[in-house]
Amino acid sequence: MKKIELSAGTIEYEDTGGSGPTLVLLHGLMMDASLWDELISDLSADHRCVAPTLPLGAHRHAMRPGADLSLPGAARLVAEFLDRLGLRDVTLVGNDTGGALVQLLMCDDAAPVGRVVLASCDAFDNFPPGLTGRTLVLAGKLPPRMFGLFMQQMRLRAVRRLPIAFGWLTKRGDAATARWMKPVLTQPEIRRDTVRTLRAAVSDTGFLVGVAERLKGFDRPALVVWASEDRVMPPEHGRRLAELLPYGQLAEVDDSYTLIPLDQPARLARLIRDFTGVGPG
Repeated sequence: MKKIELSAGTIEYEDTGGSGPTLVLLHGLMMDASLWDELISDLSADHRCVAPTLPLGAHRHAMRPGADLSLPGAARLVAEFLDRLGLRDVTLVGNDTGGALVQLLMCDDAAPVGRVVLASCDAFDNFPPGLTGRTLVLAGKLPPRMFGLFMQQMRLRAVRRLPIAFGWLTKRGDAATARWMKPVLTQPEIRRDTVRTLRAAVSDTGFLVGVAERLKGFDRPALVVWASEDRVMPPEHGRRLAELLPYGQLAEVDDSYTLIPLDQPARLARLIRDFTGVGPG
């Protein structure tokens, strides 16, 4: 993983390089860039794939004390990241809360966004999303030390597979979810960052409703990919987003929960290739 020093602190990221279209891949809360590993392995043959690990709970470098760890702050950090890497006309891809960040950037006229992919993500009034999101933000009200004790339960696979944890987010990705838990379980400074993020998130749970109104003015190509069995991100939200966006198109993915990059990476890669118009042969 490469590292870059931004205004909030040190960010790790993967960058495959290459001359193909640039995909910038954004993960959600309590996740890191490894969400995209299988997708990157496939798409890096003909795309440049850039995947930062954002300070959303599974990062490994603590942010500065005064850093803005709200979700709008994370979106601004992504914009800063793109600027520092000199990335232009990118395809932003967001899954879970990463899709909320993509929506915020779609409303930023200065962001270098050429097209977007929204994959089973927070939208409209679905924030915090589902049992998982509501449980997480409630836990974020605890002091960091108590939050850490609460999260110790995530060491157990049986707990991680519960609907209040990752059970309704992924069918096949338990190894990844176990890995994502390690920083918050072992690093006090990451627990502090995570609690700050969760408390900032709960202070404005309706922000995506206002964002949705502004998405009507997004005049670039948009692909909405939704898991047809999603139990956290309502499938009707995928349809609503595709209808709302002037150049939106919808694709539904079977046999997957919210984290499509873990459950159906090959299917998602095919959809993105079709969308960007670049592929083998």
